[in-house]
Amino acid sequence: MTLVEITYELQSQLTQDQLRHLGEFANTYGLRSFHVDEAKNQLSFEYDASRLRETQVEHVLAHARIAVTRRVNSAGWI
Repeated sequence: MTLVEITYELQSQLTQDQLRHLGEFANTYGLRSFHVDEAKNQLSFEYDASRLRETQVEHVLAHARIAVTRRVNSAGWI
């Protein structure tokens, strides 16, 4: 298992519908966790890179209509 954490800067705060959609994604695809930092306006994901790809995470963001300005960082570890 290769765990990866990726953080995005958000264009705006998340709505309840967007948070609900992220929760459904986590339950369906095995995303380990996500964290919203409202003070920094950032959204972080922890996922298993052997099961998910960064492009799949970005697809979910687009499907949930979550606009990001940029990727802040990406860190991987085993």
